[in-house]
Parts: sequence; C-alpha cells; structure tokens
Amino acid sequence: MKALDKNFEEIFGGLTNYTATVEANRCLYCYDAPCITACPTSINIPSFIKKIASNNLKGSAKVIMESNPVGASCARVCPTIELCEGACVLNSEEKPIQIGHLQRYATDWLRSNDVELFKAGSANGKKIAIIGSGPAGLSAARELARLGYAVTVYEASEKAGGLNYYGIVSFRLPQDVVEWEVQQVEKLGVTIRTGVKIGQDVLAEELLASYDRILVAVGMGKVPTLGVEGEDLDGVYDAIDFVKESKAGVTDKVLGKKVAVIGAGNTAIDAATCSVRSGAERVQIVYRRTVNEMTAYPFEYDFAKQDGVEFRWLSLPKQIIGDENGKVVGLQCVGMELGEEEDGKATLHEVPNSEFVIEVDAVIRAIGQTKHVELIQHLGLDHTRGVIDVDMETLKTSNPKIYACGDVIFGNGYGEATVVSAAQQGKDSAYAIHQELSVNSEIA
Repeated sequence: MKALDKNFEEIFGGLTNYTATVEANRCLYCYDAPCITACPTSINIPSFIKKIASNNLKGSAKVIMESNPVGASCARVCPTIELCEGACVLNSEEKPIQIGHLQRYATDWLRSNDVELFKAGSANGKKIAIIGSGPAGLSAARELARLGYAVTVYEASEKAGGLNYYGIVSFRLPQDVVEWEVQQVEKLGVTIRTGVKIGQDVLAEELLASYDRILVAVGMGKVPTLGVEGEDLDGVYDAIDFVKESKAGVTDKVLGKKVAVIGAGNTAIDAATCSVRSGAERVQIVYRRTVNEMTAYPFEYDFAKQDGVEFRWLSLPKQIIGDENGKVVGLQCVGMELGEEEDGKATLHEVPNSEFVIEVDAVIRAIGQTKHVELIQHLGLDHTRGVIDVDMETLKTSNPKIYACGDVIFGNGYGEATVVSAAQQGKDSAYAIHQELSVNSEIA
C-alpha cells in the first residue's frame, strides 16, 4: 500500500502504436455490430477501430467525437465491460476487443495534435442558456453550437467540467483531459460563465427573459448526512468534497489514519482508493448490505481490492465516536441480516446484540448524493423528491421553455447515472430544442 501513497498518476498509461494496431486488427468489424447498440452514444465502434488499423487517427477520432462530445473522458471512465466490450462477439471465444483503450488511443492522438474537427453552424438568431457544465451540459452546448445557436453555459464552480473535472479521481480521469473537452466546446463560440450561481447571481426571471430556451444539466449535489450521532466531529468528510480536494492537490486529511468509507457505490470506491493514495494506514468500506447489492461496478470493486481496501458487509453505522477533543476515534456499527424480498429487494434487519466498534480516525460519507431542490424550486419546476419531472420523449419540464437532462433527472426510473448516458441525454435535449424551435420558426 505504501507504493500507492500520493500516486495520483493515471493507472493505465495507454496503448503504444504497436499494441493499438495489433488490437485494432483483432476486430471483426461486424455488420450490425452489437457493440454499437450497447453504446449509449451509438459510436460506430467498428469504423473507428478500422481507421486505427489503417493509421487514420484523425478519421478514427472524428467518428468517436461526432457521437460523443466527451469521448476522451468516456474512454477512461465508461463501464466498457458492462457496455460495448461486454457485447463484443469475441467474448464467447477469447478476450473482447479493448474498445475503451482504443478509444483513448485515438482521442489522445487528437488531444496531442491541434486538429479542428467541427465548426459552429451558421447563426440562427436563437439563444440558449445551459445550467451546468458537466458531461450533459457540454454535450448539449456543442451540439447546439453546431446547429447555429448562441449558447451560454452557467457553472457555479470555478472551473467547467462538472463531475468529470471535480468528482472522478485523477488516477482515473486527469483534469487536463476534461479541460481539453471544455476547450473544444468553447472553440465553437460557446460562452462558459464560471462562478455563477443561478438563483443568487442570476435569477430565473432573467434567464427566461433573455433566452429562447433553458436547459438544466446540473447533475447532483453533496452527499447526504447519515443521520447518526457524531457527524459533526472533526474527521467526518463528504466523499464528493474529499475527492474534489484531492484533485486540487493531494489532501493530508487521512494521512496515516484509519479510514471508514460509508457506502458501496462508485463514489465510495473513489473515496476509498483516493484515501489509499493519500497515505491512509487502513481503509475499510462499510456497507449495510452484501457484495451482491453493492451499486459499484464489479471492475471498480476489483480495483479497490487490488489497492488493499477492505470491505465490511452487513454492517450498519449507528454512531461516530469522538474523544474529549471532538475528534473521531471510532465507528459503532450493528450487524445486519437480509430477510424476505419486497418489491424485488431483500429487506434488512438488525441482528440482536451484534454491536461492534471499528477503530477509525476518519469517516467518509458516500451514501449517494442530494438533489438540487433549491435550484429546481427557484426555477419553478415540477419534481419528484428532487428529480425533475420531464417528458422522456422530449426532455421538456413542466415549464415549456425549460428542458432538463443528465443526473438531475436520474432516479424514479429515468436513465442511468453514468457519464456516457449524460452525454447522450445532452445530445438528445439539444436535438429536441432544435426540433421545437425549428418547427416554431417554420410556423412563424
């Protein structure tokens, strides 16, 4: 574990020219390829791989970026094993094609060579405001700019990029990759105003009066509280803030400490592996259910185990224990057991007399993310427990001038909380806005 201390360099260095060519030539270039169907952004995977095999890297990158405006990020963070690689026909015979690595190879070439792939469309006189500059907002902005709209993106943080920039650990997604994707959008004439909070710096009334349409793409918020005693102690952290701080510069909050991460989703895995690389002495993920119910992807789970992260299943935190100085010294838990299924999910019960204490110096909450209810209410939009209600065909909200996409509509049966799904929803919302405004223009 010591070898990982402060190691925030990318885990995988990328394919060489030789290995990329060899891998590309393994592809069968299937007709009606299942990998395309499995990709939420419908990248023509056989086409971009074939172009790598013929050393046409510009053409390969264009195929990728045409379909996915954040294709360089997705090459690194997409759950390819679950999606395109999982659908590869070679799975039944040998190893699937390394689609994610080949996508990174092509987009890395594009980043290293100042090549312009796309241009802004002829101005159509219409203006669009986008709230949020994560993968959904950036994807929508790029498509709208290519369709001739004047686009302004409003971002509350100091840097654009959203989840990709702040919320995914650097050793999986370096910030310079995200910065490059932001720059590609700006080169199309999109204005990105950072450090601007809607509802505080700019009001909804101003946006509605100044723009033809508004797109809400703000993602999710901070991690909710656990609702247990001791959460105000020194040494209790929000996983999103913790990862964000690590991307700004290596944090010393967990250096030499015993860490408990509460939760078992992808954010929990990021917080745990980030803790390892920040010099934690011991890192344990504490989850009230079992490995079968964890929401983290299997490859994320395997990665965490390789980093030395330990897992405590069927353990429910009941209290964070502090010393006389108000610092964390322990986490009191109770054992859990699974019961009968209700609505497709096993019930949970506390095991009598099963209390135990884990000796820890730091606790990181990673039990999901809150919704942007305050912003949603300021915009006057209908929502269900913080999830904006939309027409899933058009992504239009209860206000006919406002659309929404990405994680802000995730939940209640809407979509998936992945970067690639957000990118596709950004594209879909852009096309829906264009369709409506084009029809209205024709009628006028």
